Amino acid sequence: MVIVLIVMNLRLVVENFMKYGVLICIRCHDYRRNDLLLSTLLYALVPCHLFAAYLIELGAAQHAKAILGRLKRSDFNPNSNSIQTSRSFQASWYIIAWAHGINATFCLLVTTYTVYYHIHHPLLGTICQIHAIIVWLKNCSYAFTNRDLRHAYLLPEPTTSPLPDLYSQRPYPTNVTFGNLAYFWWAPTLVYQPIYPRTPTIRPLFIAKRLAETFSLSIFIWLASAQYAAPVLRNSLDKFQTMDLASLLERLMKLSTISCVIWLAGFFAIFQSALNALAEIMRFGDREFYTDWWNSPSVGNYWRTWNKPVYHFMRRHIYSPLVGRGYSNIFASAMVFLFSGFLHELLVGVPTHNILGVAFVGMVVQLPMIAITAPLERMKGVNGRVAGNCIFWISFCLVGQPLAALLYFFAWQGKYGSVSREKGVV
Repeated sequence: MVIVLIVMNLRLVVENFMKYGVLICIRCHDYRRNDLLLSTLLYALVPCHLFAAYLIELGAAQHAKAILGRLKRSDFNPNSNSIQTSRSFQASWYIIAWAHGINATFCLLVTTYTVYYHIHHPLLGTICQIHAIIVWLKNCSYAFTNRDLRHAYLLPEPTTSPLPDLYSQRPYPTNVTFGNLAYFWWAPTLVYQPIYPRTPTIRPLFIAKRLAETFSLSIFIWLASAQYAAPVLRNSLDKFQTMDLASLLERLMKLSTISCVIWLAGFFAIFQSALNALAEIMRFGDREFYTDWWNSPSVGNYWRTWNKPVYHFMRRHIYSPLVGRGYSNIFASAMVFLFSGFLHELLVGVPTHNILGVAFVGMVVQLPMIAITAPLERMKGVNGRVAGNCIFWISFCLVGQPLAALLYFFAWQGKYGSVSREKGVV
């Protein structure tokens, strides 16, 4: 079976070269000087908002210490102290929350505006947008976690501490330092902690291997996109204009193969190679960036396992707070996917200069898919899990990525034409 698959794919490689020739061209891409300048400037300035978040938290820590000092010097009874401290905490949190909100939102708005209106090339825009979203999420986590730490510092529980034992090694407010924030900035996680599990040493050979994998897979993705994906997308334009559904379905199925290969290569390059290299450099102890999502018995299981850093952020800062405030699990999950859909549209629609809502709708549609496949995951025996896994792979390979890529590519072509100068592709 493996030999048959290899021969079939080699035949497709030979057929591609016979039909199109070599389409790979470094100089054909339209990297404008203005795009390079603005993207470099954005990439350098966006982390400054993390420094602004540090200054906000530094002021909040000084205020918290002042409140605690006044209470220790006062003669009020414990109940009065608790009420007064709670009121002071709430009053100060509104100011701190507004400061963090303005800082984080300004970071994302400036990047989004610059990418959408002034950076033409979608790859450079995507890199800037990803960076801004990561910094924005880290800003949010830094603010929310320090709020919880400050609350525990001012209003400690008399019997048990709600904080993990690991946090005692760096209690609030000693964690509010520039070095602590700088580590969080580079750590391969989106959820802030005062301290993380650390490995004892750094392995240079391990880093070299992971970086070599990242570089090799990046080259492979570029070659596969230029040689295989781009011709399929271009050949789909006339079918899209005439709405030839049979031909569009054939193009979609042909695109699904190469898009799945490119996505898998990108997944491995980021989650297995790049993040592990960064974790080794930072001596970051938690290396579970994903689990076996390819065996997912349901769509919900896939979203819980394929991207652990984002999953932990959503659960820690959106899902769990909503459930803790009395909202249902369904409502909390809906809010997570609505928020995720908004981020996906920013990540895809803004760099391509086409806010179509396809990425947003694609994330919202996951909710009924989760509801459909969840009973299959709970069924006894393997039949239900196998059926759920088949539904996941069909939606993943045929409906999701290829259709979104085709729609955004068609919108881009309709607005700008090709992102690169064509070499006689027909």
